[in-house]
Amino acid sequence: MSSLRPLVLKRITATPLPLRVRPRSLPQTHLISRARAFTSIPGIPTPEEDEDGGKGSRKPEDEESRWKPIFWKSLESTFTTLASVTVLGLIGYSYTRYYKALILRKMEHAFAPGDPVLELAAMSKSEDGHREHWILREEQTKLDAIIRGDLRGQYYLLVGEKGTGKSSMLIDAMAKIDGEGVAMFDAHSDLEIFRVRLGKALDFEYHEDNIGSLFSIRGPRDASALLDIERAFNKLEKVALRRRATVGRPLIMIINNMHLLRDDEDGRDLLELLQQRAEQWAASNLATIIFNSDDYWVYERLKQLATRMVVMPVPDLPREKAMMALRNYRARYHSDKPLDSEILEQVYQKVGGRLAFLNRVAKSPDMLSTCEDICRAEKTWLLSQTWILGEEMDDDVMDQQKYASAAMVLAKALVDKEKEDNLEYDAEKGHMLPEIPLHKARQIMTRADFIQSYDAINIFTIDSKAMVRADSVPMMNAFREICAIEGFDEYLEATLDRISAIESLGRTRELTIKDLW
Repeated sequence: MSSLRPLVLKRITATPLPLRVRPRSLPQTHLISRARAFTSIPGIPTPEEDEDGGKGSRKPEDEESRWKPIFWKSLESTFTTLASVTVLGLIGYSYTRYYKALILRKMEHAFAPGDPVLELAAMSKSEDGHREHWILREEQTKLDAIIRGDLRGQYYLLVGEKGTGKSSMLIDAMAKIDGEGVAMFDAHSDLEIFRVRLGKALDFEYHEDNIGSLFSIRGPRDASALLDIERAFNKLEKVALRRRATVGRPLIMIINNMHLLRDDEDGRDLLELLQQRAEQWAASNLATIIFNSDDYWVYERLKQLATRMVVMPVPDLPREKAMMALRNYRARYHSDKPLDSEILEQVYQKVGGRLAFLNRVAKSPDMLSTCEDICRAEKTWLLSQTWILGEEMDDDVMDQQKYASAAMVLAKALVDKEKEDNLEYDAEKGHMLPEIPLHKARQIMTRADFIQSYDAINIFTIDSKAMVRADSVPMMNAFREICAIEGFDEYLEATLDRISAIESLGRTRELTIKDLW
């Protein structure tokens, strides 16, 4: 074996292995196909396109089988999308119809018996649950007929001083029918707050509770409060049409404290919108709107476009009814203390027939002392708002002193007119406060813009006949006391002279500066 091993090794090493010789040149088709793959030359098949190494092309049957799945998948996706959009659209449309019907049902429910105003108001009732009247006013009977829906085709403006019982009469009339078909809310100077209060009274959310955005449905566009109020009235009109067809009576909407609206562009726009709706609904017997205001300027604005408006003034009580109301008040709060007719007469002489004052006096153990407090408070209010500073005033307060001196001039004119007309206290009729026509009052003050502000701060009042007088009996008593001060006329004249001197000095400075230029 050892002798054979060299031979085997020699043979193995001597025998060359066969090697495969690589040709120097590649076939032309192979080069072209490689070039096609990198250069994307059209018309030349690639190896991926030719399953036979570039010698043939794909068959038509294979091409058709390749596009069929793509076509069916595309068709399936299209139908799925269309079905989804259709279902979503149907759901959104159905929800919109449901939401609109829900709005009308909620608004109809707002006029159902039982009103939040009746629950919030401090309504005194007797033990048997009936409304207890302190005094029955002449206006109460007419208001009851309006609230019941017996008087139609008009809208109303209640005008009277603060505390005469306007809101109490309206609430009393609502209580008699349990608020059925009536909505009441308070006005506000801010239109956004007015919008919210109107929505609360009508149970209307202004689409704020709409979930249509979940279905990609765009809700009402964001706009001003005035446009939202217009939308609320559009819904209310539909409810009123339904009610007229079923019940046959108009809806009643009461807007309290209209004088709180600002006398600016926004306030006048809102007042115009409310009056347009009131005129339209009164003509069609759909709804009756009742405006309640303490100030005269609301009447001035409504008078310009009014055709169906009825003005209802609510003055102080006359002597007999005022004393009867005071006696009823006193019997309710202090039944153990009998009243003397002489005390009743003294109370009326001091505070007059203002229900707010009579109620306050009746609750007090010492009525005469409370009357003095009321008169003192009115006098203090007058002096703090319109007292004059005399000849020594600084020129920086000239504008304020113009305002104050005009009020004092008008107060003195009322006191002088009372003396000229011999308007004394009548034992039967009671107080007869002196009054001056509005145009004459502006002439006396030599200013036309101040009287509205005086009415707003309850110093003077203007009734529906455009007559100016003191806001109340205690305020008229304050006028008399101030004008009776020794040397008041000279003090007022010195103030007016000082104002004229300051104005003259300002004109002289202006002329001097112009001459320098």
